[in-house]
Amino acid sequence: AVLYRTSEIGGHVGPNLGDVESIIALHYVFNAPIDRLVLDVSHQDFPHKMITGRVNGFINPDDFDKIGEYTDPHESPKYDIFYAGHTSPSISLCVGLAKARDLRKDKYNVVAFIGDGALSGGEAFEGLNAGGALHSNLIVIVNDNQMAIAPDSGGMYKGLRKLRETNGTANDNLFKAFGFDYLYIADGNNLEDLIAAYRKVKDTDHPVVVHINTQKGEGYVPAEQNREKFHWSVPFDVATGDPKVFEKEPDYGDILYDFLMDKGLNDKRSLIISTATPGAFGLGPEEREKLGGHYLDPGIAEQTGVAIMAGAARDGAKVIYPVISSFLQRAYDQLMEDWAMDESPALLVVGSTGIYGIPDQTHLGFWDIPMITSIPDIVYLAPTNAEEFKAMLEWGYSQKENKVAVRMPTRGFDRADGEVATDYSDLNKFLITHKGKRVALIGVGDFYSKALEVARLLSKEGIDATIINPRFVSGVDSDMINELAADHELIASLEDGSIEGGFSQRVAGTAGPTGMKVLTFGLDKKFRDRYNPVELEKELGLMPEDIAARIISALEQ
Repeated sequence: AVLYRTSEIGGHVGPNLGDVESIIALHYVFNAPIDRLVLDVSHQDFPHKMITGRVNGFINPDDFDKIGEYTDPHESPKYDIFYAGHTSPSISLCVGLAKARDLRKDKYNVVAFIGDGALSGGEAFEGLNAGGALHSNLIVIVNDNQMAIAPDSGGMYKGLRKLRETNGTANDNLFKAFGFDYLYIADGNNLEDLIAAYRKVKDTDHPVVVHINTQKGEGYVPAEQNREKFHWSVPFDVATGDPKVFEKEPDYGDILYDFLMDKGLNDKRSLIISTATPGAFGLGPEEREKLGGHYLDPGIAEQTGVAIMAGAARDGAKVIYPVISSFLQRAYDQLMEDWAMDESPALLVVGSTGIYGIPDQTHLGFWDIPMITSIPDIVYLAPTNAEEFKAMLEWGYSQKENKVAVRMPTRGFDRADGEVATDYSDLNKFLITHKGKRVALIGVGDFYSKALEVARLLSKEGIDATIINPRFVSGVDSDMINELAADHELIASLEDGSIEGGFSQRVAGTAGPTGMKVLTFGLDKKFRDRYNPVELEKELGLMPEDIAARIISALEQ
């Protein structure tokens, strides 16, 4: 069922194949939902979902879209206690569950199921620290397949390897150091061994770790042989493991890949950081080997990723840190304290942003603009086309004065009509690409092309709109806004992100005193899950014809 679903619509293949036996044993021994089971990251939750009444989402194509990739209380309030699309919280969540149980003087098992890759996240260590001090039932099952998305990296994994090599007897035992009892299972894909181990720790009166050694992709040869590729896969042919044929369109990832490899191979000062998601930016095993010491992966640890970026930049390295928007949320404090407050010029590239990013509610890229631009001294750039994206990357990398972030476009793939700027050191200066009157359209990044379409529709109504590419989303060109007031009645700001706390609200705050009307177009402050991007744009009135109609109506009032 795992292979059938993922081969048809894509998804997490290897993690789910690798823990079939451990999840079956978990539900066989423990009495969910009375016993509390929390999966982390839940890349490996497909067997859990099938056991808990959602098997149709894996065998019936009509039901594929009804079941998501991660645990989801809306799908199963009884068995999915938490959303789990981000990594490392399971142990801490279970400490909270255990404390609530103890306060009620109740009796049941609290079990966290966490992968070895997720242990690299700081919250997992914080959870181990808090959990090891409990004097009651807390069971942590560590699913050790020697992989995060890519192979594990970091000093901790030497200790895990010693435990595997010594059948759990090595003195170097991370879990005992935190105060946990410890049990090792050498064959974590052996159902009988797992059942026996889980029975041994069930109803324990103290914290215990069950360390199981599993095979990612177990039972499917292509996934066993290429574990990184099959962590998550596009639709593929089950017989061969090859992706189903589709024509690859050019995208911004190609530009970023060329940029990363060029700098990493040709600049002795370069350092490329990835927090466990190198494949999302084209950095496969071969690329990482070529980059050698110019590449660093601290694991699933965005806080540390930002801190390393700041530390290396502070001492002269030329740092590039590509990161997925929703994962960067975990490093807000480090963005402010470690990077923005220090003289550490570096380049942050933020991917999977906006409506056309990742449409799962745990991975939404709607809030990177409010988050990053709420912090002083970070220049956040939003390119509108391929040439501008490349130019902004080059400037952000070469300049020495600013902390620079570049928002990677996700909606379409546009080319510049002419030359683009190569120097952005005159901060927060917007660019008028067409001068009209009455109406000014500000199109941020991906939504610049939408502004062009709105202008075309307005021209049919006799309105020659000014079109503006702001380029900067971390500031507002107040001089330009004030000058527009001389012959403009209305400004419409379009952004592919949250309106609340976003760029357009700052435009409105600047334009308000001028007397011009301001309309803001973007995303509402709401979680969305497994949405269709086009349908969401229609729902929010973000289609060009909807925007043009609102502008005309506002002018008539």
